[in-house]
Amino acid sequence: MIKPLSAAISSILLLSVIGSHAQAQDATPASNTDTSKDAKKTDKEKSAVNLQQVIVTGTRSPKSVDEIPGAITVVSKEEIQHTLLVTEDATAVLARSVPGYAESSQAMSNTGETLRGRIPLRLFDGVPQGSPLREGTRNGTFTDMGIVGRVEVINGPSASEGIGAAGGIINYISKVPTKEGNETTLTTRYQTQGYSDSGSWKVGATFARKQDNYDVLLAGSYIDRGITYDGNGRRIGLNTSGSLSDSTSKNVFVKAGVNFGENNEQRLQFSFSKFRIEGKGEYIQVLGCRGPTDNPPCAVPRTNTSEKGHIFGSKDAFNDFKQYNLQYTNEKFFGGFLDINAYKADQAMRYLPENTEDKQDPLIAPLNTLFDQSEILAHKKGIRTSWTRPDIFNITGLELHTGIDIAKDQAQQRLALTNRLWVPPMNYKSVAPYAQLSWDIGPITVSGGYRREDDKLDVNSYTTTYYRNRVFVQGGSLNYKEGLKNLGAIWRVNDEWSVFTSYSEGFTLPNIGIPLRNINVPGQSVSRIRDLNAIIFKNYEAGFNWRGESGAFGATHYVSKSPFGSSLAIDPHTSDFILSRAPVRIEGTEVTGEWRFNPAWKVTGLYSHITGKTSFWSADPAGRYGSGGLNKPLGVLDINPDKLAGALTWKFLPQADATLGFTSLFGRHVSGSDTRAYDGATFSYSEQTHGYTLWDLGVNYDLQRYGKLSLGVENLTDKQYILSWSQLAGYQNYWAGRGRVTSLTYTITF
Repeated sequence: MIKPLSAAISSILLLSVIGSHAQAQDATPASNTDTSKDAKKTDKEKSAVNLQQVIVTGTRSPKSVDEIPGAITVVSKEEIQHTLLVTEDATAVLARSVPGYAESSQAMSNTGETLRGRIPLRLFDGVPQGSPLREGTRNGTFTDMGIVGRVEVINGPSASEGIGAAGGIINYISKVPTKEGNETTLTTRYQTQGYSDSGSWKVGATFARKQDNYDVLLAGSYIDRGITYDGNGRRIGLNTSGSLSDSTSKNVFVKAGVNFGENNEQRLQFSFSKFRIEGKGEYIQVLGCRGPTDNPPCAVPRTNTSEKGHIFGSKDAFNDFKQYNLQYTNEKFFGGFLDINAYKADQAMRYLPENTEDKQDPLIAPLNTLFDQSEILAHKKGIRTSWTRPDIFNITGLELHTGIDIAKDQAQQRLALTNRLWVPPMNYKSVAPYAQLSWDIGPITVSGGYRREDDKLDVNSYTTTYYRNRVFVQGGSLNYKEGLKNLGAIWRVNDEWSVFTSYSEGFTLPNIGIPLRNINVPGQSVSRIRDLNAIIFKNYEAGFNWRGESGAFGATHYVSKSPFGSSLAIDPHTSDFILSRAPVRIEGTEVTGEWRFNPAWKVTGLYSHITGKTSFWSADPAGRYGSGGLNKPLGVLDINPDKLAGALTWKFLPQADATLGFTSLFGRHVSGSDTRAYDGATFSYSEQTHGYTLWDLGVNYDLQRYGKLSLGVENLTDKQYILSWSQLAGYQNYWAGRGRVTSLTYTITF
């Protein structure tokens, strides 16, 4: 059974892991324009809020966390650097730092990595990664984390950045030059698990120049990764959706900006990012067995593993992300702050070769002999505008934030080795004007806003694959028109306490590629497929924060509903994911904390508890019956188990510090059943997952002008465990987690 919330909170208090890790992060300004914006604050305002705590995600203009009614997590540069000491996984820092974020998949894929039980919208400097048209669970690995200065997370459904933010918004913000003159940083890293083929190495360089009215940031890195082993010394199998192990990655990043105009109130900034991670193709996967009940059965369970080899004719799996971003800002545009951002992004993702049923075609090769590889291609471009005007209508404290977003998104999925269409080309156009008002009334800030989505989806006519009976599907268009509201209030009770409540609505598409490729009945038309309808989320949240001189503490409780939501299930024939459309309700509680005993000792912690329910069946399109009740529990594919994490940092010398951290996922059993009155059909679901606790250690020693030397140890106790989402039987998904990994990093700045 799920461990009770009260016991977990008691554990946190006993560990003295109290405070507000989320709301009390020290963070550098998110962009070069932040500083000038902050300077407009009065002395009274500066004493009331910490201007270092600035977030731009969701408002697209600098705003203190104490003025945003919601649970915000700001992952600082220090936290990112600590995580990089123990692992290069791009999402591991979120699993350690964000309460509602699920466990890291430890793979190129981010399957199962939800935020508060739903898929989050990932942004890189405000540009969307991945595509909601065909969510390929690869949008968490799109850049080298070494160039990320901070990560801002708005938890819960939000329409502020457009479609896709079902679980929230995660904005990775690149570093900015902060030191006058030139600054070059060289990073080298080596890690190993003690086996000859487990060695990995990295070299990266960053050049920053800040001079007068312009600044430049140039960065590049190369990583070569070996194979990985579990705690029992067994090679871990290559993840079917893409592995980090046995891969190389290359990253190039360029950002340049110039300030001009009177008092440099205008700025033009351009950035370019090119990232590619690709498998080396030196190993093939060897499937494991879960035990006597598996097919075929085995007496002793064994996880997937890898052996040297290559499937003839196959290509390497990869992620290839490229984006261009041009931004113009004007701090005095008709008395307000104007921000115009134009972007273009191209993304390609190829998966490992498979000979599953849904990839066979007797016209190409005898059944059960054909290997093929899925490949998703996505292209997007858009322009995002915002104008923020303080003291609008000459009312002190009343701020207007308005603009319009225009976006075009194209995506398709092919079977690369045989050049077959799997998901047809999809073209999505969105025009979304919005307006947001916030009013500071003494210690209280109230806010409300409205966003209008006026979107259109066009899908070409196509023919499904052999496995889906080669049926012709008539192309067509769907229009999505939705008005999305948000309301909130935050009360700063005094210098230490604040409370907030909020209501927000989110909007996303239901991974449209999955229902399109699964059509197997003739006479279908895209415009009449009910499963392509949008998903609307309604999120209710309330919480409080306390910040004192030595620490902080915060908690939030939320309820998220979607009357025609989506959840993942396993196809019993292909063992692949299928989309289930039915009502969904998710509820959760998060607790975060930090306490500084003295300048040498600090402890941080977090706890997350999430539950979710959906229906066993959706409403019948013919009108014979409605959707079922909320009697089916959401399992580990959607809702991660309870999570407790903490870290203790000790500055044992003026030039040295050590951090010991842990992450614990609890065991859980969920079950439910229902009977449909219309035909007497019975449904049931049961799922059991087992928890585990992992420890990690990071030690830094500052060599002054000779650089910094760092030691990182992931899975310090070399624990053997199965990833939570791999404990659920699915397609080739029986993977163990990584055993102990030791890393040595040397960084020098000159």
